[in-house]
Amino acid sequence: MTTAQIILDADFTVSELDRRIFGSFVEHLGRCVYSGIFEPNHPTADRHGFRQDVLALVRELGTTIIRYPGGNFLSGYNWEDGVGPAEQRPTRLDLAWLSTETNRFGTNEFIEWCRAAGTEPMLGVNLGTRGPDEARQFVEYCNHPSGTFYSDLRAKHGYPEPHGVKFWCLGNEMDGPWQIGQKTATEYGRTAKETAKVMRLVDPTIQLTACGSSHRNMPTFGAWEYEVLQHTFDDVDFLSLHMYYENPSNDLLEFLGNIEIMDRFIKEAVAVSDSVAARRRSPKRIMLSFDEWNVWYKARSTEHMEPPGWPEAPRLIEEIYDLQDALMVGGALITLINNADRVKAACLAQLVNVIGAIYAEPNGPAWRQTIFHPFKLASQHGRGTVLRSNIRCGSYATKTAGDSAQILGTSIHKANERQIVLLVLNRAVDGPVELAVDLRGFPPITGGKALSLHGQDLLATNSAEAPQKVAPVETTEFTIKGDRAVTKLESPSWNTLILSY
Repeated sequence: MTTAQIILDADFTVSELDRRIFGSFVEHLGRCVYSGIFEPNHPTADRHGFRQDVLALVRELGTTIIRYPGGNFLSGYNWEDGVGPAEQRPTRLDLAWLSTETNRFGTNEFIEWCRAAGTEPMLGVNLGTRGPDEARQFVEYCNHPSGTFYSDLRAKHGYPEPHGVKFWCLGNEMDGPWQIGQKTATEYGRTAKETAKVMRLVDPTIQLTACGSSHRNMPTFGAWEYEVLQHTFDDVDFLSLHMYYENPSNDLLEFLGNIEIMDRFIKEAVAVSDSVAARRRSPKRIMLSFDEWNVWYKARSTEHMEPPGWPEAPRLIEEIYDLQDALMVGGALITLINNADRVKAACLAQLVNVIGAIYAEPNGPAWRQTIFHPFKLASQHGRGTVLRSNIRCGSYATKTAGDSAQILGTSIHKANERQIVLLVLNRAVDGPVELAVDLRGFPPITGGKALSLHGQDLLATNSAEAPQKVAPVETTEFTIKGDRAVTKLESPSWNTLILSY
């Protein structure tokens, strides 16, 4: 058995961890909303039409903020269509996903659902077909107390108290040729600046995210961010990043090399943002909102993207996740946490059915997909200060990302609970690894446990018939002596180590 070591020192930290990095995403796409979170005729539905079985799983997952209503859907969406009496709302053609949108679920239902789920709403404004005027009216509708047209309209719709939505996105993927209302960086930067200006005049307490590149491989990546921030630097708080991870060749080590690419993407976005700050001699730092990320490669064929005949809530992009996908998601979570000094929000895309951590059948059961488990454990234990993890281990070569360390880890100090939690990915495929964790500057370890997500079949999935086929298990090969903990990491595996002192 090969060995590895993680050294942690109480004085060497990265940042306090912002809980909003454990966010997710609900878009009017496929069955994410309709028969996902909202199905009035489902046996578990409450008076609002919310599926209680799905809500229970969302609470268990531990999502802290939810982005809505898109996504590509956002760039053709009129927010006014989704408020007021449901029977009076218009049915529209959704050009983003070639579907029919009934608007039975809209802003107020989403706010109600977030309250039921115990999570914060993140709303987007349409900068594809619309602009500053509709955006400031949307903020007024959601956040202004009373006495104006849109705040009183909200009260007329049954919500006299303001929703108090604090986190807003200025459009979605506006550089993409697939986007309704695609813009150049200058066009988008000017529009986003003026939109931010009027939104903040309505509510100065909101936080705003400008669109970064739709993904790192866009031909304008870097130049887009620089130009957009030249216009919006003084008016926004965040820059968005999007990335999806693919494994078309079914090569685990190449697949997990995406983790290095994600880390580089974050550091490159930070570098561009800080170059704009440097040009201005400004101490302000733009933070990052990684508000779309997930594994997505199986459900990318035409039938998953372009349904014929404008159907309502078709089965689109319903990725079925396996064990190796869960390892990739676990590695991405480690990367987000290790960049906690600049990544202050993130959204797993999406929540239910559509590349979702949860799968729900219409009028049937709901269950945890494999990727549910690393996200749940990271959110459950992701509270406190991120420590700098000094990792000593072997490496291997990849075409995807060059040399990659076999062991990837992050460490969180939960001082109030007198715990140190490590999330560790073992990418070694040639056998288990004995991992030693050495603490410096902490009291002696008094107890702990280790959980492991692993299995012989990397293609194993969960289903209605076998909902827990892939799930973490507690390992008994875990010993503690003084300031050292030693455990065995299966090959390959994603692990949670909880140390108490």
